[in-house]
Amino acid sequence: MAIHIIIDGYNLIGSEKGLRGNLEGKRNQLIQQLKQYQERKGFPVTVVFDGWRSGWVHEVEERSGGITVIFSRQGEKADAVIERLAREMGSGCVVVTSDREVRSAAEGSGAVAIYAGEFNAKLRNLDREISIEEDEGLEELRDEAKRGNPRRLSKTERKRRERLKKL
Repeated sequence: MAIHIIIDGYNLIGSEKGLRGNLEGKRNQLIQQLKQYQERKGFPVTVVFDGWRSGWVHEVEERSGGITVIFSRQGEKADAVIERLAREMGSGCVVVTSDREVRSAAEGSGAVAIYAGEFNAKLRNLDREISIEEDEGLEELRDEAKRGNPRRLSKTERKRRERLKKL
């Protein structure tokens, strides 16, 4: 089963370059990077951008070289579109966002959520694969009150890392 990647577009852009300046240029640059990633890895990719302030009346979906680009409709945030897509796809998708609420909703639907910074690292390192163990951005998450092996990651974290390795 192919992993479908759903990306919070402005969240990913903001984590790397910030949201000031030529936003259209940054969007186009991100889409080009995602095209290269999609061609190399073969995973279906959907990137969602906010259109809630000055967007169209209806949700707009475009195809750009194997990438699906969605602009939320006016009055609807991209977060709501991402949550809806994650519910529809369930465990067959990976959601890329650093937004805590979106991550929780996605994980509640069975999807795996990864941080925007982690995915940016994957985009930057397309030419050379790095192992998860060497990636400095990951920390072991555990709850001291729980019983069991304290060195073993939670089931959610193990599942997230397994999906991240495949990306």
